[in-house]
Amino acid sequence: MQATGLIVLLWVVFAATHMVPSSLRWRPRLVGALGERAFMGLYSVVSLAVFVPLVSIYLDNRHDGPLLWSLSIGPVLRWILYVPMGAAFVLVVGGLVEPNPGSLVGRDTTVRGIHRITRHPLLMGFGLFGLVHLPWNGFASDVAFFAGFPLFVLIGCAHQDRRKLSTQGEAYRAWHAATPFLPFTGGETLRGLRELRPMSLVLGVLVTIGTRLLHGPLFWGG
Repeated sequence: MQATGLIVLLWVVFAATHMVPSSLRWRPRLVGALGERAFMGLYSVVSLAVFVPLVSIYLDNRHDGPLLWSLSIGPVLRWILYVPMGAAFVLVVGGLVEPNPGSLVGRDTTVRGIHRITRHPLLMGFGLFGLVHLPWNGFASDVAFFAGFPLFVLIGCAHQDRRKLSTQGEAYRAWHAATPFLPFTGGETLRGLRELRPMSLVLGVLVTIGTRLLHGPLFWGG
């Protein structure tokens, strides 16, 4: 199987192993049989068992297959694209350091900070990461890998929303209605930016700078 096809297949397997076990039909059965902690542990192990080979196969087959497009990206546009890349890492870090109140049944579900920007900051950050990489990676294997991020995120987040709306209470439904799905599309985005935890912003910017400095040595050998 060509690398591009294998990358697409692994994305499909990754999505399936995420959404089928967490579906309304199977999650209660699996949690009942294994317990919540064991279920989450196994869920994480399976995810890594698919995602690590996905990344490894892509890194071994960068710029493989037909060239689907070729864009000339000069220094100015490259620096402009660092802005959404920085936003992506801020979302990822914010999703890690600011727990999602919508997933904590019985807790305070007041919307604040990063959740005024999107109710799925961690995943949407990864989706934006993939999207920003697409303009200058036009070979088939590149497109299959990087396009997989936003496609998986959009489908996975919509799947998660449907499950939680069906299983959690009115407080969650109110929180869901008050938070935007896509980042930076809600009416309180600016307020959310002002309310960001300094740690989210600082760490997100540092990760962006560090990734830029290490990008060549890590992925191109110099």
